[in-house]
Amino acid sequence: MTERTLTASRAHSDRRAFALVGLAAVVWVIAWSQLQPLADLLSYRVLSLDPESHLGSSVNFFLYDVPKILLLLSGMIFLITLLRTFVTTEQTRRWLGGRREGVGNVLASLLGVITPFCSCSAVPLFIGFVESGIPLGVTFSFLITAPMVNEVALVMLFGMFGWQIAGLYLISGLTLAIVAGIVIGRLNMERYVEDFVYQVRVGSGQVLENRLTWTERFEQALESTREIVGKVWPYVIVGIAIGAGIHGFVPEDAMVDIMGKTAWWSVPAAVVLGVPMYSNAAGVIPIVSALMDKGATLGTVLAFMMSVVALSLPEMVILRRVLKLRLIGAYIVILTVGIVATGYLFNLVM
Repeated sequence: MTERTLTASRAHSDRRAFALVGLAAVVWVIAWSQLQPLADLLSYRVLSLDPESHLGSSVNFFLYDVPKILLLLSGMIFLITLLRTFVTTEQTRRWLGGRREGVGNVLASLLGVITPFCSCSAVPLFIGFVESGIPLGVTFSFLITAPMVNEVALVMLFGMFGWQIAGLYLISGLTLAIVAGIVIGRLNMERYVEDFVYQVRVGSGQVLENRLTWTERFEQALESTREIVGKVWPYVIVGIAIGAGIHGFVPEDAMVDIMGKTAWWSVPAAVVLGVPMYSNAAGVIPIVSALMDKGATLGTVLAFMMSVVALSLPEMVILRRVLKLRLIGAYIVILTVGIVATGYLFNLVM
C-alpha cells in the first residue's frame, strides 16, 4: 500500500469515526433530556407509587440518579481520555522529574485530577514515580489527588451539586494534596520507603511517541470508558441505593443533629467513619448527596467523602507493600489533619 493510499484510507476512517461519535453525542443528549420524565413514568405510573410516600420518593431518586450518573461518567470520561491521548507517559515523567519543591507538587496534583486511580494501581504507580527520580513529596501529591479529585469525582459532584460545589471541592482537594506533599517532602522520609522500590526498573525511559489517528484516539477513549465505567458501575448502583434510602426514609431532623453545624464533633466523627469503608467517588457521592438533602452540612459530608476515598483502610494495606509504617503513619496524620481542617473551613464559610 502506497503512502498516498494509506493516507486516504486513514482520512476515510477518521471521517467515519467522527460521524459515529457525533451520532453517539446526539443520542446522549436526547437520553439526558428524558431522564426525569422516564423516572417519573416508571415510578408513579408503571409501579403506581405515591409521589408523597417514602418509598415513592426513594424509588424515583434511584431511577433518576442511576442513568444520570452513568451517562455523565460515560460522556466525560470519554472526553477526558480523548484529551489524554495527546500526552504520553514519557512526557509526564519529563514534566515532573527534576522540578523543584512546590512546582512539582502542583503539577503532580493537577495530573492526579485527570488520572483514574484505584487501590490496585497504588503500588505500580508509586514504584514508577519514585524509580523515575520524582521526589517523594511530589509523588504523594499525586497519590492524594488521584483518588480524591479525579474526573469521576468531579463529574459526579457537578451532576449532583453544580459547578460551584465541584469547583470548591477541586480547589480544596488540590490545596490539601499540594500542602501534604510539601510537608512529606520536607520530612525527608525517603529511608522509610521499602528498599526494593529503588531497585525496580520500570523501563529504559525511551518511549516511542507515535502520532495517533483520530480513529485510534477515539478507540482508546472508548476502551478506557468501558474499562472505568465497567469497574465503577456496581459502586454507583450501591451508593445510589443507599442514598435513595436516606433520601426517602431518614428523618431530616435526625441528620441535622448528627451532621449539622451545631455538632462540633461531626467532622472528625465523619472522618473516622469513612476510614474503614471501601469505596470510591462513584459509590460515596450519591450518599453525600442524600445526606445533604437531609440537612447535613457541606464540610462534614465532604470530610466523610475525602476520608473514604483517600484514607480507606484497604488503601493503607496496599501501600504497606512499598512504604514502612512510620511513613504510612505520617501520611495518615497529615492527611487526617488536612481533611478535618477542610471540613471545618467549609462549615464555617458555607
